[in-house]
Amino acid sequence: MGGVITQADGNLCTLRLRMPAGIVSPQQLIAIGQIAQKYTIDELHLTTRQTIEIPHIKTQDLPQIADEICASGNDIGAERAEVVNITACPGTDRCKLANIDSVHLAREIDKRYFRKDMPGKIRIAISACPNACTSESLNEIGITGLRTPIRKPGYCTGCGTCVQFCQEDALVVSEGSIVMDQDRCLDCGTCVRSCVYGLLESEPTAYRITFGGRRGRHPKVGMHLITVNSEEAALLVIDEIIDWIYRYARIGVPIVQQLGVSLNFEEFKANLPKKIPADSIVCQ
Repeated sequence: MGGVITQADGNLCTLRLRMPAGIVSPQQLIAIGQIAQKYTIDELHLTTRQTIEIPHIKTQDLPQIADEICASGNDIGAERAEVVNITACPGTDRCKLANIDSVHLAREIDKRYFRKDMPGKIRIAISACPNACTSESLNEIGITGLRTPIRKPGYCTGCGTCVQFCQEDALVVSEGSIVMDQDRCLDCGTCVRSCVYGLLESEPTAYRITFGGRRGRHPKVGMHLITVNSEEAALLVIDEIIDWIYRYARIGVPIVQQLGVSLNFEEFKANLPKKIPADSIVCQ
């Protein structure tokens, strides 16, 4: 059972649950609490991967607790060499800074790949904007929602409101006009939303996908793989990444450590556009 973690005391274990994007209904949450109380478990653990763990389970109780968890509308999680819980920020459902529906995307990825056996553990995280609340670039696969502003000469009043909201100092007022430093811009879309006159437009929402990030004792920021302009295209990219890892990665070696060895990232990146509709690619 992938969601079972043996504790320091070999007689006890922890059961990790499945909760894509950390979303759980009140009924599911109540059921988890009731099951924990039934087995005299007095605390639960909210994890960094947006799920719940039930700790201190006696090994003899594990099968029954697992059955009751599944019967309650919940599901067992993942921990080993597999695709583990998909994490995501609230996205456009709740966040005023969001550019994409990160929760919907997380659920779609979960349906396709959660608990899929892989050569190594695969963590996937989604952030609806470059604020990176889920630290998506520190995962094997990261997805970031982008919104690139379009400035049409003659439309802007030069009021400077967007300059005040830009956190990257990418905008300045010069001779009554707004000038953008493209190198500083993160495509967060804040300037577009802040325009009091609604004059700023933007390119279609984009999905930047990175690969090769990791946390742990040697953290590493993932490398840019491709940027696409739709959720459907993003899912196609995830399909290709999962298939590539499954086919070529070695078993028992962390995925990130295989870059340049079993996994030729540059070759994969170069060939990927051939498998994605050309009109969906924003940047390679």
